[in-house]
Amino acid sequence: MKIVKTVDELREVLKQYKNNSIGFVPTMGALHDGHISLIKRSRDENDVVVVSIFVNPTQFLAGEDLDKYPRRDEVDKKICQLAKVDVLFMPNINDMYGDDEVKMLAPSVKGYILEGFIRPGHFDGVLRIVCKLFNLVKPTNAYFGKKDAQQLVLIQQMVKDLFMDINVVPCELVRDSDGLALSSRNVYLTPEQRQQALAISKSLKSAAKKVGMGEFDVKVLKTFMSDILCELDVEYIAFVNREFNEIEKIEVKNSIILVAARVGVTRLIDNIWI
Repeated sequence: MKIVKTVDELREVLKQYKNNSIGFVPTMGALHDGHISLIKRSRDENDVVVVSIFVNPTQFLAGEDLDKYPRRDEVDKKICQLAKVDVLFMPNINDMYGDDEVKMLAPSVKGYILEGFIRPGHFDGVLRIVCKLFNLVKPTNAYFGKKDAQQLVLIQQMVKDLFMDINVVPCELVRDSDGLALSSRNVYLTPEQRQQALAISKSLKSAAKKVGMGEFDVKVLKTFMSDILCELDVEYIAFVNREFNEIEKIEVKNSIILVAARVGVTRLIDNIWI
């Protein structure tokens, strides 16, 4: 595995792979089994696997956890090596950003609802860094988890709108054995808070079970989920189709139910695709 730190070095290393399929997994580090599942799929489906680790400052709002975000570079290097990554790109901020740059704006509607409403400007930063990384790596396939569903849909839209010749591959959400969706921020939770957080996945799975029994009315499902989540600080319970348009009735095989909630000071998101 080659570990590269600069843009010029990455470009030079990737020259040897110009005739190979490249799978790319962009991350912010603190790798867990969810990330590893993306890397493994990329390994199975491509000649070359590139992983990036970069805690992107432009997607954090003032007062968020940029400075506290988990960083485990040496552990992450070992994880990537064991997962048979070919190239690990670990740039610093000066490599990725300059002064008075051209910026990117998320769509004015889909980029400013739900996560974009709670964290205005967040998706501007996400799309900005992903576009930069896509232009550097030039991947055949890029792998993103369904846990960050809104992010995934916006990246797919960016690829389509900007005519990028990249296949974005949605990958299944990975849960811990207790049902909690894997997240680098789970390390912030105390044992008691982790138990409380399980209400999030419980509400989603229970709603999906209700749908399986024929309940498609969003208002009914939302009330049912709210009861399960009553002890948490819920930011939203949302029902959208796969294009992230709000829906009033569940459309089987074209719906996503999403939850964002705080457990203590830790903000968690989760969803289920129906």
